[in-house]
Amino acid sequence: MEFDFLAPLDTDLIIDINRQSSQHLSSKVVFHTQHDFPDITKVNIAIVGVLDNRGGLDETIDLDLSLVRKQLYSLFPGNWSRTIADLGDILPGNSLEDTYFAVQKVVSRLIKDKIIPIIIGGSQDLTYALYRGYDDLEQMVNLVSIDTKFDFGKEDGTIVADSYLSKIIVDEPNNLFNYSNIGYQTYYNSPEEIDLVEKLFFDAYRLGEVCNTISIAEPVFRDADLVSLDLNSVKSSDSGNFINFQPNGFNGKEICALSRYAGISDKVSCLGIFNQNNSKQEAALISQIIWYFIEGVHYRSNEYPFGSKENYIKYTVPFEEEDIVFFKSNKTERWWIEIPFFTNTHNKLKKNTLLPCTHDDYLAACNQEFPERWWKAQRKSIL
Repeated sequence: MEFDFLAPLDTDLIIDINRQSSQHLSSKVVFHTQHDFPDITKVNIAIVGVLDNRGGLDETIDLDLSLVRKQLYSLFPGNWSRTIADLGDILPGNSLEDTYFAVQKVVSRLIKDKIIPIIIGGSQDLTYALYRGYDDLEQMVNLVSIDTKFDFGKEDGTIVADSYLSKIIVDEPNNLFNYSNIGYQTYYNSPEEIDLVEKLFFDAYRLGEVCNTISIAEPVFRDADLVSLDLNSVKSSDSGNFINFQPNGFNGKEICALSRYAGISDKVSCLGIFNQNNSKQEAALISQIIWYFIEGVHYRSNEYPFGSKENYIKYTVPFEEEDIVFFKSNKTERWWIEIPFFTNTHNKLKKNTLLPCTHDDYLAACNQEFPERWWKAQRKSIL
């Protein structure tokens, strides 16, 4: 029923894609065509287009994802074993809310079936629909947004690409546990919005901070369920987006590195790539962002909390009031910090008492400095 919302790929596009050699990615992807729909029970990663841009700042852009698909399927795959399917496109509904409903149902079904959806196209307000796709999964959601702005917008009840986060925070059921922004630029955000991020104990990393040490973003993705990528976070000289000109932002290498971090996370179950401008240059970038995400998925390590603590080295750092416990993986040398939850409050943290962190967090603790992410998680657990 949910897949009735999906329109097949254009026949001419399929013919074009099939002209690639057997070594290209196209030969390893099953497509939703006019006559055939992929066997969903055999799919691990699903690519879905959304052709609705009505929530964006420029509704006049007529979305066309054929350039992205041509670029993507002309790339060569890595040593990949997972089955990839292109399920086609969700067409604009009679209203924007109809499109949200369709996206929500498709995403919810895919995640339930342990399939990772990669949503491309459309304005970033579709992140709200992706978030609502988790409603039936009975879990709290950690959202990571790669964006120049926090997208709180105005409280006028209207969902647009720069105000969807307000809707996520306010609307019931409220399944949002944490929001993290990667790459915000201060001059695009009011002081009130920056203060609100602090008051809600959300995480935010400035563009310069991430570009200086991009590895600080890895633990953020390791704790994420949903990742939303605004293509306006990439500077125009690298994206080719001269419609909404961005003099500053991530370069192509950095945005692909962030995408790979998202893919390699054992927890990320959905990726959305939004606010494209239909240019050939940006299509090439999007295809490589997707490639790196899929590459990351193939290098997932299924570590704790999925594995055994026997595969980790435990480090205890004594503080005056309490000890802080760290775990280091023998396999990947990644770090986690233990977050105690409180039985007299809600149980949001009960399923995940370990918070991803960095080696620098451990070194800071050794110098008697409480890691900031540990402190924020503690505050959330007692609210």
